[in-house]
Amino acid sequence: MIERIAPLSDETAEKADQPEPTFREDVTVELVRGSAQDADVLFAARVSTAGEQSLDELQKDPERSKGLINFLMRDRHGTPFEHNSMTFFISAPIFVFREFHRHRAGWSYNEESGRYRELQPVFYVPSAERKLVQQGRPGKYEFFEGTTEQHEAVTRAMRASYEQSYGHYQSMLAAGVAREVARAVLPVGLFSSMYATCNARSLMHFLSLRTKDERAKVPSFPQREIEMVAEKMEALWAERMPLTHEAFNAHGRVAP
Repeated sequence: MIERIAPLSDETAEKADQPEPTFREDVTVELVRGSAQDADVLFAARVSTAGEQSLDELQKDPERSKGLINFLMRDRHGTPFEHNSMTFFISAPIFVFREFHRHRAGWSYNEESGRYRELQPVFYVPSAERKLVQQGRPGKYEFFEGTTEQHEAVTRAMRASYEQSYGHYQSMLAAGVAREVARAVLPVGLFSSMYATCNARSLMHFLSLRTKDERAKVPSFPQREIEMVAEKMEALWAERMPLTHEAFNAHGRVAP
């Protein structure tokens, strides 16, 4: 049974000190902590045949080290790529995180909580470059540029919906409603933030699915917004582990 209840009074709504909304078309990705380098892969791989080795020994023959990483990637010996750690701070729309959390093996997450803090009015609106038109059937979708009129319609509808929903959220808080209840009115276009910790192997699995790249042996068709996050994560990882990143690309962007 659905019970219809009266909306909050205008007087209650006026009491809500509602901040001005912010509309974003980008995402934020920062590497806040990292213990990850190509040497980590070499340490882990060579212990099985040579025992413990020093960093000096690993650096004596750079080409041999590069060859070993390529061998491991090519033949999919995956565990040496797990002996490292990266923690990213990510700020993105909630619908991006719903996709992100499907990646579980080798990942740890902590996301901001709408139960314990008042959520801020930061919302996603796609840029003019974001493809808007979807054609085809599941598994064979293609996306095409939208018209100026379509983009304006999307922007107008999203902004109006965001402003209305956040206004109701603020009104409920002003009326004494718990944050964990009031948040139910907010849309998935609201920005959230989280820390995500992974190793290089789990990150490669993520990138193989959440980026579209002509070098990939297995095609992927990610939603653009999570791909925006993935691209930024990949760039930060590549700076830390250039040989591993090079091997990942050379062997079809398939995680070992």
